[in-house]
Amino acid sequence: MPRRPRPAGRLRAALTAPFTPRALAALLHALAAPALALPGAVLVLMGLAVGAALSWTTFGLWLLALTVRGALALGGLQRAMARVLLGESIEPAGRRTAPGLFGWRRALLGDRAGRRAVAAALLAPLTALPPLLAAVLGYVYGPLALTQPVLRRWNHLTVRDPDGSVHHVGVLIHGVEFDSWPRWTVVVAAGALLLLLAPHLVRRAGAPHRLLLRALLGPSAADARIRALEETRAHAVEDAAATLRRIERDLHDGTQARLVGLGMQLTLIRELLTRDAGRDRLLATVARAQDNATRAVSDLRHLVRGIHPPALDEGLATALATLAADAPLPVALHTAIAHRPTPALESLAYFCAAELLANTVKHSAATTAAVEVHGDGRVLLLSVRDDGRGGAVPGAGSGLTGLLGRIRTVDGTLTCDSPPGGPTVVTIRLPYPAAPDGTARAR
Repeated sequence: MPRRPRPAGRLRAALTAPFTPRALAALLHALAAPALALPGAVLVLMGLAVGAALSWTTFGLWLLALTVRGALALGGLQRAMARVLLGESIEPAGRRTAPGLFGWRRALLGDRAGRRAVAAALLAPLTALPPLLAAVLGYVYGPLALTQPVLRRWNHLTVRDPDGSVHHVGVLIHGVEFDSWPRWTVVVAAGALLLLLAPHLVRRAGAPHRLLLRALLGPSAADARIRALEETRAHAVEDAAATLRRIERDLHDGTQARLVGLGMQLTLIRELLTRDAGRDRLLATVARAQDNATRAVSDLRHLVRGIHPPALDEGLATALATLAADAPLPVALHTAIAHRPTPALESLAYFCAAELLANTVKHSAATTAAVEVHGDGRVLLLSVRDDGRGGAVPGAGSGLTGLLGRIRTVDGTLTCDSPPGGPTVVTIRLPYPAAPDGTARAR
């Protein structure tokens, strides 16, 4: 079980929070973002204004195209700065291309990504200023207030009274001067609080700016959908090719070799019969041929089971019951399927459950597992739970990445809850088109 941090460690972490690399990187972004956004907005606005005024000429159209290109370049710098300093990875939006110089201009002026980049350039100063103000409040006024008793000799106002006398005023709020130790404690406490909360203030104030960058400089919903479809299509093609290669390899290395051996043994049997060989030698050859034939049939059954388990002909519930019974550890199964899904969805759900149970056996050191399937005619939910050591993460070699790519071909989703020490719960959500002859299946 992970050890909890000690109170002294938590206090040290709170005191050093404003000066951690992450907090200082966010501070640098808060200072640099307005310095990039303000001149960029001015240049884009000037380019649009002059280009629109001269749009009836060729020069005006070229100026508008260059302005859009500049906005795209500015957006690239803002994305890079957000990625380096904030760890905010924003994929670039898809852009139109066309051959030739005039095609380049036409693509820029008609590109939706260019118009969104222009909007981001004009709106960025509005969202980049709040983080700067928060940084000034926390990292400037916080230390000033915290060190006011030390800096009061220099950090003061000179006030001249009506009688001509001059005196110095330190912190003055609503006519109350904080010029003594009992009152200085309020200023010092306020400064310490502002400094400690500075990273939180900067992060909260920068949320609108990050949202603006993601919304206008990243791919649109349509672009993201197209990219997801392209990725899932490529994965489906690769998966089908890998399946065909596996079938070919299994047939070549297993079944084909056994059938060749069976043919050779049958030839040997014929030669033994023509030479009137001994009965014992003939029976031994027949036994070897029979064993080869039995193994070839077993290999073919195993191969067919890997393509389409025969138990799926009886429905997903029956196939999962067979899978749970063959598992090397106790598996509790509960299925509640209102209407039978399509054969393709049944096969996908079955192989997902088989892959998750195989991962459980190989990686989790679990002693028990549970499989639950619920289908209401709209969504099919498959959940596999084990009592293993946990720590499963998609993309970390656990086999979940390939499974995620497979279910995305049907717009499915995968969630994995696997804290260190367990338990691990993997839930797969699949769209649920019912089969034409949908029948109730529950167990």
